[in-house]
Amino acid sequence: MKKKTIVKIIFLIIIIIAIGAFFIIKNIQEKAKTYEIATIEKEDYQYFVYNTEGKYGVIDKAGKTIIPANYTQVKIPNPSKAVFVCYTDETTQVYNEKNEPIFTEFQNIEPLNLKNISGDLIYEKTVLKYKQDEKYGLISIEGKKITNPIYENIDTLQYKEGELVVKQDNKLGIININGYEIIKPEYDNIVADGYYSSENGYKNDGYIVSNTTDQGYRYGYINNKGEKILEPNYNELSRISYSDENKIYLLCAENGKYGVFEGTKNIIPNEYQDISYIDGNDFCIVQKGKKYGVINLQGSMMLQVKYLQIDVNGDYMYVTDENSVQKVYDKKGNETEISPNTAILSTNSNEDYKIHIDTTNGATVYSIYQGETKLTTENYSYLEYLFDNYFIASNAQGKIGVIDANGNIKIEMKYDTLQKIAETNLIQTLETATQNTTIYSKEFNLVAQMTNATVEKMDNDLIKIYNTETTQYFDYSGVQKQNTEVYPNNSIFAKKENGKWGFVGKEGNVVVDYQFDEATEVNEYGYAGVKKDGKWGVIDRNGNIIVDCIYEISNQENPNFIGEYYEVSYGNGESYYTK
Repeated sequence: MKKKTIVKIIFLIIIIIAIGAFFIIKNIQEKAKTYEIATIEKEDYQYFVYNTEGKYGVIDKAGKTIIPANYTQVKIPNPSKAVFVCYTDETTQVYNEKNEPIFTEFQNIEPLNLKNISGDLIYEKTVLKYKQDEKYGLISIEGKKITNPIYENIDTLQYKEGELVVKQDNKLGIININGYEIIKPEYDNIVADGYYSSENGYKNDGYIVSNTTDQGYRYGYINNKGEKILEPNYNELSRISYSDENKIYLLCAENGKYGVFEGTKNIIPNEYQDISYIDGNDFCIVQKGKKYGVINLQGSMMLQVKYLQIDVNGDYMYVTDENSVQKVYDKKGNETEISPNTAILSTNSNEDYKIHIDTTNGATVYSIYQGETKLTTENYSYLEYLFDNYFIASNAQGKIGVIDANGNIKIEMKYDTLQKIAETNLIQTLETATQNTTIYSKEFNLVAQMTNATVEKMDNDLIKIYNTETTQYFDYSGVQKQNTEVYPNNSIFAKKENGKWGFVGKEGNVVVDYQFDEATEVNEYGYAGVKKDGKWGVIDRNGNIIVDCIYEISNQENPNFIGEYYEVSYGNGESYYTK
């Protein structure tokens, strides 16, 4: 009896351990599924690549040499971390801020280049790949092993930072930066589907996978959770850019015939010669032979496949039937009394107004309507909704201004370009002949005017307007800000007096005499550029001269300095510093 009891207890302990191990492993796997993309602000940058006499090294944000310029190339995957990948013609070695080799237990360490990124953060910021015995693995930016060297290759996936394409047994799969396997290596090719939303970016991208067969490539689809939606059986496959990112619509061709799937459900059968999705709508135009029809994304036929031509213009469908008669249908498939010579456009979120485009007499005339009532009397050559009850308008001479819904002019039609500055309440205009840039507020009051101006959005919800003569700052509503407000951590500020630039303290006391032709503000690293006789020099945050005006820097209106070094762009956003 005692033996039986002991066996039962041991068996129970084994079961408890197994259950506990199961939940521990599951918890680890769940954590590995979730990854975070590191965000690094400019003020977090600590290290920079520099170049001297054709060799590269590393400086810190004070301009101090961290790694001497002895290398053919240096890469800093994360400028807030002291991890520097340094190359010679024969070797690659990783160093820290003490110029000491690190991660020496790993060989051939490389950062992972992000694809189609234009900026100075062009690498995966939290992982590196290494090579051992002709295979690759992952380590963290801290040097901890994430995966064993089991892959024939590791590369980044376009649109999906934080996810990597791996090659194993000559097949491709997907892992994330935690090493979690999202897609098993079973495919000859994998690409992200390119779906983008303003709210979540490319987060809900799925994957188009393909294998090579005797008949060529065959494509399938896997969603962003790694769940297989369609087997790789199709000649062509693409994701429809539908507004609801939680719904996946796939346009597929099988044996030369097109259809549409909602997830795994075939809502439009593969029996059409061509299918075109019209962006922003709930339907597709389908073609069979030389006839066209319309099917919505619920799979219902809206217009039979019998028309010679179907065009979508604004809010309506313009069709030509088999008798060459033109008709206009709304987006629910109902015939209307609208003239085929009139296109009607919605005004985004404002349902009060419509823009009518009339081509009846050969000329294209734009008008504003409210319901069935025409509000404008002028013949505009272009109209575009701006905000509230205001519109960008162009006259017969092609000049642009702003009107209200009744045609009253709010900004004179004399400009060559006009646009609302994104994320602000400001309107930017340009007259090409004079190169005058004018900024108006949302109330159409004059905010600023400058010749040969550059307009930049800053990180602190401000815009900067400048030329070689002056610099002005405004918030997103058009309220002007002084440089003392824009750079609250600075102790000196650029100021122009009698045609020359100098620097003053917060109280207005002169710190650096007015002697320069141009000057920049002190940057986040504590340095400002000053220009005299066509050459640039450097001062520090206290007004001390670091470099006399000796640098001839072309194609830079406001060069950026760190100590003795000035920034040079490679052309894709990546840069190095040099003297």
